[in-house]
Amino acid sequence: MSPPSASVSIHVSAPPAVVYALVTGIGDMGEWNVECRSARWLGPVREARPGARFRGGNSLGWRRWSTLCTVTAAEPGRVFAYHVRAAGLLDVAVWRFGITPTETGCHVEQSTWDTRGPLMMIIGRLVTGVRDRAAHNEANMRRTLEGLKRVAEGSPARS
Repeated sequence: MSPPSASVSIHVSAPPAVVYALVTGIGDMGEWNVECRSARWLGPVREARPGARFRGGNSLGWRRWSTLCTVTAAEPGRVFAYHVRAAGLLDVAVWRFGITPTETGCHVEQSTWDTRGPLMMIIGRLVTGVRDRAAHNEANMRRTLEGLKRVAEGSPARS
C-alpha cells in the first residue's frame, strides 16, 4: 500500500484489547472521535470483521454528511481498518487504526489514505468545506487520538 495521506500516533496507557474494543465499538465512536459523530452497523453482521458494513454520521460546524464504510481488516488487539464511500458508490478514503503493545500499554497509529477521484474531491470540498483534506485530517486525528487516550485511560473529560 502507498504511504498514507495523513498519519498520527500516540501512546495509550491501556491494554491493546481495551483500545481495540473502543475503535471497533462504532456505536460509541462519537465519544472520542472529532469528526465522526455517530455510527451504526448495517446488515446482518454487527461486529468488526472483514466485509461488515456501517454508516458513519459526520459533522464539521453546521455541515453534516454520512458515509458507508466496509471493514477491510479486523485483527483483535492489533488492527481495525475500513474503506469509506459516499452514497455507497464514490471512493473517499481508507482509515486504519494500528495497535502495537508496549510495556506500559500500547502505541496507537491512526492513518488514512485519500482515495477520492476528481469528482469526489470537488463534492467533498462543497459538502465539508475542507480544502486541504490531508492537513485537516492530521489535525483532527491528533484530537481524535487524544480523545481515545482519555477514554481508554479512564481520565475525566476535558472541558
